[in-house]
Amino acid sequence: MNNDIAIKVDQLTKVYYLYDSPSDRFKEALHPFRKKFHHDFYAVNDVSFEIKRGETIGIIGQNGSGKSTLLKMITGVLTPTSGTVQVNGRISSLLELGTGFNPDMTGLENIYFYGTINGMTHEQMSAKVDEIISFADIGEFIDQPVKTYSSGMFVRLAFAAAVHIEPDILIVDEALSVGDAKFQAKSFQKIQSLMENGATLLFVSHDPGAVKRLCHRAILLATGKIVKEGEPEEVFDLYNAMLADPNLSNTILRELESGKVQTVSGTGEARVQEIYFLNEQGEPSDVLEVGTGVTLVVRVSIFAEIPRLVLGFMIKDRMGQVMFGTNTFHTNQVLDNVSQGSTVEYKISMPLNLGVGDYSVSTALTISDIHLDKNYEWRDFALMFKVVNVKRKFFIGLSWLEVKVSINDGK
Repeated sequence: MNNDIAIKVDQLTKVYYLYDSPSDRFKEALHPFRKKFHHDFYAVNDVSFEIKRGETIGIIGQNGSGKSTLLKMITGVLTPTSGTVQVNGRISSLLELGTGFNPDMTGLENIYFYGTINGMTHEQMSAKVDEIISFADIGEFIDQPVKTYSSGMFVRLAFAAAVHIEPDILIVDEALSVGDAKFQAKSFQKIQSLMENGATLLFVSHDPGAVKRLCHRAILLATGKIVKEGEPEEVFDLYNAMLADPNLSNTILRELESGKVQTVSGTGEARVQEIYFLNEQGEPSDVLEVGTGVTLVVRVSIFAEIPRLVLGFMIKDRMGQVMFGTNTFHTNQVLDNVSQGSTVEYKISMPLNLGVGDYSVSTALTISDIHLDKNYEWRDFALMFKVVNVKRKFFIGLSWLEVKVSINDGK
């Protein structure tokens, strides 16, 4: 394997035999003509990809899509039915609570135990044990059996051990969702430090913000297969469409002039036909000034009788992080009994309190406050716009807050 490659997965498949009843297993084992009494379940089906050294890859998908099975094969916990996995470097993994720890050992004993099974010597772990204990921050419980730990204490110790054994490759499967907000922030800082030092990260999460912030690429799994691989924002857009349209039968992907891939899903009973911003002077513009008043105009065409119509929108930055979103359900402006052939025009006024940069607007036309109930249309990159600072307001950050300062110096 090329030395620049950290992980290479080639046509990886994991098949489980499923039986309708326990007796069918014995029938199959004892049948003289080897008759099958099972059916095959492909937890992972012909999956191939490469991860370069220093890359951070997010694996996403619904429960049962094959994410955990894939990671267990990469780490050697499970044996593939077919295909190969090649790993170049020391792996440290957090797959599920309990992996790599002995519940009857104390936290301190498990630190050394974890290091041993990952190829570290006792002396090497002794040099790191104080740092691990400090990072885990579980106090006197470090000397108690881990079977007495809460899930939060367990994951703090497990994560601390995993990230301090100098891994070339770190694999994390939703473990950080167990920790509190303070621990999660500290953990992300540690992960970013490992990344800066050249470590490779394979990260499973349902948190779009975490994946978009940490990952160079994302892989979407469904029924054990790769559905899409690419930029995290585009992959999450398709994942979002799949939640309402599992077979993607009503989903369209189109490449825009900007190079971004737009995802449009839904029944098509209502569609956004026109969307644009009006600037402070009431003129259409896609270049807008920091802190000015703007109006988002959305014209919707109705192609069927609709019992209820809700418009939602999200403003996202260039990395796909949601800056703001709301909908007409929450503004108490739901439309009932909308006629086929009609056009609905929405005008949404707001102060543009965003920092300088490139942004996009995503729209949703639904029957309630979430698009999973009834998705008429979900459109990513419905509009792209730029925020500029011509008036040279001085500030840093992703948002503009109109501040007023009063000072009492005691004179």
